[in-house]
Amino acid sequence: MVRSGEKMRLGAFLSVPGHHVASWRYPDAATDQLLDFELYKRIAQIAERGKFDMVFFADILAAAAKNDAQITHMVNTRFDPMTLLPAMAAATDKIGLAATVSTTYNEPYHVARKFSTLDHISKGRAAWNLVTSSNEDEAFNFSKDNHLLHELRYQRAGEFVDVVTGLWDSWEDDALVMDKESGIFAEKEKLHVLDYKGTHFAVRGPLNVARPPQGHPVVVQAGSSEDGKELAARTADVVFTAWQTLEEAKGFYDDLKGRLKQYGRSPESLKIMPGVFPIIGQTEAEAKQKAELLRNLIPPAAGVGLLSRMIGVDLSKYPLDEPLPELPSEDAINGGKSRHSLLKNLAKREGLTIRQLYQRIAGARGHREILGTPTQIADQLEAWFHAGAADGFNIMPPYFPGGLEDFVELVIPELQNRGLFRTDYEGNTLRENLGLSRSPNQFAKDSSHVI
Repeated sequence: MVRSGEKMRLGAFLSVPGHHVASWRYPDAATDQLLDFELYKRIAQIAERGKFDMVFFADILAAAAKNDAQITHMVNTRFDPMTLLPAMAAATDKIGLAATVSTTYNEPYHVARKFSTLDHISKGRAAWNLVTSSNEDEAFNFSKDNHLLHELRYQRAGEFVDVVTGLWDSWEDDALVMDKESGIFAEKEKLHVLDYKGTHFAVRGPLNVARPPQGHPVVVQAGSSEDGKELAARTADVVFTAWQTLEEAKGFYDDLKGRLKQYGRSPESLKIMPGVFPIIGQTEAEAKQKAELLRNLIPPAAGVGLLSRMIGVDLSKYPLDEPLPELPSEDAINGGKSRHSLLKNLAKREGLTIRQLYQRIAGARGHREILGTPTQIADQLEAWFHAGAADGFNIMPPYFPGGLEDFVELVIPELQNRGLFRTDYEGNTLRENLGLSRSPNQFAKDSSHVI
């Protein structure tokens, strides 16, 4: 499948000081600037210089603090992305600004209002990464004794996104007249009341923020379970996902794209961007040396803690140099089902011990790790792109800012020389740069919703 004329989409996945669990120990990581906005500003500007579509902040509403090892050896502090991104908007001009906000531990009105505001502040560059919270520890921070069951989390998420998009359509694009002479601020007939009543939410509306510049901020989703794929097919503009092999990635790509028709959508209306963890060297030997250094910096207790959290089973009592114990099925897991299956299958396919498995996922966390020279990195990205396994990639640098700078300075020119990636932004909004149409207002001709 040669995609003539099509360009890759690229996200810069930000996890400061880096995506590797031991990134904070890496000599070139800016660990001392972990709580310094100047570092985040610099990262965003590096990504914009590279013409990335967006910077993407993952988020979690809990600290990994179940045991001493997680507290002692792992980075457990992070900024709130919805406070950080408006500041980054002021420091950039074109790059999209995406943040994770959970549907499990937030309310739709809050989320609609925040992202609408961010879209206005950034002049149309906001994106919401819709997640259902796979981490059970989050429940305890929101007056809950138990994490909501997986199926119920997705039911809630489906209603949540319907409420949010409905609220974004409260005002028609030209509703605000602001005529000083006549005294008319807004046309009453162009304001719409949502009046949503569902199983999980009852939200009247309207939103007290004007319609976002993009119509709807870009909606991103990251779930790859059956529930996640169905929600993405109905609601998402972009999907972030994790796969180890080309065959798995292409199977997911074809499956998800094939679900769009039932919702009246075209394949081009959804961009699928697997995560990629690149270790880049001027030579292959240099890249291997970087990878080996990162592996050697992992405290075993931290590696086991990370793996346990991701796979949904406490592995601390099992021998490190033996295979995984018998694990429950995906159906029995109330956390991230797709990641549980991915890691279990990876260990079985490659015969990995617990130590080898945590070393494999300590950076990419189940996403694909690629290693080599800039040409070799570009080759691997191009292979997946032309095979129809991805519309682009979410790039996960091992450490910041140097890992991202290496990609921008060394790999981006290689992709551009091959005609695979833009040399300049196509538009001013994130939707324009992703090749997505502006969202229409679902209530503009529905008089039953007019006040």
